[in-house]
Amino acid sequence: MPLAMDNTIAYRPQAPKAIEETGLSADFISDLILKTLFYRGTLNGGAIASELKLPYVAVIQAILRNLRESTFVEVRRGSTFQDISWDNSLTERGRQRVAEVLGRDMYLGPAPVPLDQYLEVTSKQRFETQQINEAMVREALSDLVINDHTISQLGPAMNSGRSIFLFGAAGNGKTIVAERLSRTIAGGVMVPYAVEADNQVIKVFDPLQHKAIEQEENFANDNRWVACRRPFIVVGGELTMENLDLMYDSHLKYYTAPFQLKANAGMLLIDDFGRQRVSPQDLLNRWIVPLEKGIDFYTLITGKQVVVPFDLLIVYSTNLDPKDLVDEAFLRRIRYKIEIGDPSEEEFREIFRRVCEAKSIPLRREMLDYLIRHHFREAGRPMRAVHPRDILEQLIDLAHYLNEPPEMTEELLDHACATYFTKL
Repeated sequence: MPLAMDNTIAYRPQAPKAIEETGLSADFISDLILKTLFYRGTLNGGAIASELKLPYVAVIQAILRNLRESTFVEVRRGSTFQDISWDNSLTERGRQRVAEVLGRDMYLGPAPVPLDQYLEVTSKQRFETQQINEAMVREALSDLVINDHTISQLGPAMNSGRSIFLFGAAGNGKTIVAERLSRTIAGGVMVPYAVEADNQVIKVFDPLQHKAIEQEENFANDNRWVACRRPFIVVGGELTMENLDLMYDSHLKYYTAPFQLKANAGMLLIDDFGRQRVSPQDLLNRWIVPLEKGIDFYTLITGKQVVVPFDLLIVYSTNLDPKDLVDEAFLRRIRYKIEIGDPSEEEFREIFRRVCEAKSIPLRREMLDYLIRHHFREAGRPMRAVHPRDILEQLIDLAHYLNEPPEMTEELLDHACATYFTKL
């Protein structure tokens, strides 16, 4: 089994004990409460606190009281002396106020953390502090068949914390190698739902990219942060230069963080490098300064420039010839270049054995000899790490169609190869 992920959280921001400790103005939180009531309808104080991920007594209570006194909010129902259970809704004046607020931004959700708090927390969970050794790399790759030479290259590359270029023929597992290596990065991380900078909101937490490791909130912690696994984010041919900057929604009037900001303290894999809708040179140029300085720069629509950490390992993966992508000068900017080559015959046999075991197909060594001799050597076909899995899956499909048990026979292997391989 591959290395189990270490999700230990080294640092957790504590829950704010006063409005000032949120790092946000009372007006900002007030506007967020009004927007929440506008979209969610009548809510009690506890539900509002849950929506904003802020403590009721320390933060929400006083702001709600002020909104009632200002006649923006009214109590619809309240049968106890505990105002946390009172149902609140907008007044007509409150609705007019919301219309003004939505003209500035339509962000709805947990209260953001201010940029300075984001910088403080991310400095305590940096990727560059990781120390990865050979045993960790071997354990992470234990379910794959990787030769010693390649392992000896991958380990130091991971410790560099900079950039890695994986190249080689398609089907040899570059993507899965990168994913397994990401598991060597110890500890979980705290990811904010959103960040506030110059009164602008940047959404950071992405449930499609970030894997939360805790479901229940802890009132002692600042619940504007989500405990997550170290990010492992994969982008492919859909990547554009626009995806590498803050993405401003002119209708909603807030930002979405780019891939590299979401991947902070983890790994970003640029898969199929060279097939993006941006030139490899432009892509590499975009990250020259961040890779060297460990920081990235973004400009808000207000004109203010914000500086954020750039603390991640970037892995480029391609099945194209490196010399056809960029020149030597550009390749020098990528610290480690590692080929994930075709498996040797011995490695191919071991992969085949493991796949047979996983799919409960008895391994017939004479049939494996036949497959290699007839469909690879005589056909002049290179072996790829993915071939055992794909051929056996074709074999299983055919066996099920014929209502036969999936077994390694000449007939089934020949048919599987005939429908899998093609001449180019």
